[in-house]
Amino acid sequence: MPAKSGKERVAAAFAKPGFVGYTVAGDPNLSDSIEIAKALIDGGCDVLELGVPFSDPVADGGVIQSADNRAIDAGITTDGVFEIVRAVRNYSDVPIVFLVYCNIVFRRGIDRFYDEAKEAGVDGMLIVDMPPEEIEPALKASERTGIAQILLVTQTTSDERLDMIVRLASGFIYLVSSLGVTGKRAEISENAFPLLARVKARTRIPVAVGFGISEPVQAAEVVRHGADGVIVGSAIVAKIEDHLGDKERMLAELRTYVRSMKSSVDDESKKRRI
Repeated sequence: MPAKSGKERVAAAFAKPGFVGYTVAGDPNLSDSIEIAKALIDGGCDVLELGVPFSDPVADGGVIQSADNRAIDAGITTDGVFEIVRAVRNYSDVPIVFLVYCNIVFRRGIDRFYDEAKEAGVDGMLIVDMPPEEIEPALKASERTGIAQILLVTQTTSDERLDMIVRLASGFIYLVSSLGVTGKRAEISENAFPLLARVKARTRIPVAVGFGISEPVQAAEVVRHGADGVIVGSAIVAKIEDHLGDKERMLAELRTYVRSMKSSVDDESKKRRI
């Protein structure tokens, strides 16, 4: 049988509600970043999301901005990010998706960036600051390489724009649960679930919810309302920052945390199937 495309691999990860774990590639350095990615996978991530370090990550809060800065200070380049992907791909076949900003892709060239991403083992691409109205060049590269083109929806997305997004997206749709930047929040925004219903009514593409989720009870709530996946970033990156001086404890904490979040997602998923 022919190998599955990245689009197929990403979508298959959400056959039942899945857990997506995010870390900044190269934080705090190249070798430790590879071990961190492996720890997230060992903990049970269904999809690994790697942030490509960028000097002006406008969608991200302070925790992830600091991680970007640590990676940049460690000398991580786009080549280094692809090196991390190859190392992780040799370890696991868990789908890998990039969260990346336009400047990085444009500087390298869209076609070259997608070709090198595919060669390294990337399955999906979210260019976080590229609006759907301007996605066509990236979409062509996505279609040629088989890499999933992931798009964002937010509480301010109009119905007209939402229809465009669900038509163009593949792999999964990233639903931003709250206004503002990334970061842990005490509770899920009450507006997130009506938005989830709006998106789910328009598409069969998996919909994963992120921004602000940090606790197992929040993950369960999101799945209970119909999400196909839960995305956690800042809470993971904060654990990395908290244990920079003790790598073994850091890795143990990450594995334990992901297991708890994954267990919550799985338990709520089972209730949905009863």
